[in-house]
Amino acid sequence: MNAVPKFNVLTLTDRAADRVRELMAKSDKPIIGLRVGVKNGGCAGMSYTMDYAETADPLDEVVEDKGVKVMIDAKAVLFLLGTEMDYEVSTLSSGFVFNNPNQTSACGCGESIAITPASAEALPPRAS
Repeated sequence: MNAVPKFNVLTLTDRAADRVRELMAKSDKPIIGLRVGVKNGGCAGMSYTMDYAETADPLDEVVEDKGVKVMIDAKAVLFLLGTEMDYEVSTLSSGFVFNNPNQTSACGCGESIAITPASAEALPPRAS
């Protein structure tokens, strides 16, 4: 029986993975990866969350991409399905950017977004 390859909910660009590794190396506590999620709030309804992860919750979706481990809260999986995380540097600012196919709008400040969750049918089958 052929195993079905695991589909990553979220992928990282090389720039994002490099920046996460840099930030983790500067941490003064042991970090196993990055925790990414979404929360209610802001003028458009939701915003992305990011924090260092010292441990993984048993319900987290754990993604490993380009040598970086990302923990995604189970409640955020359908909102982040198919998202690419990038790190952009411009003349006036730098930061992580989420290229999310489920995002339907964003506010002018760029901190708040509206996201429609992907349907369960959009999830690829899991490997057994």
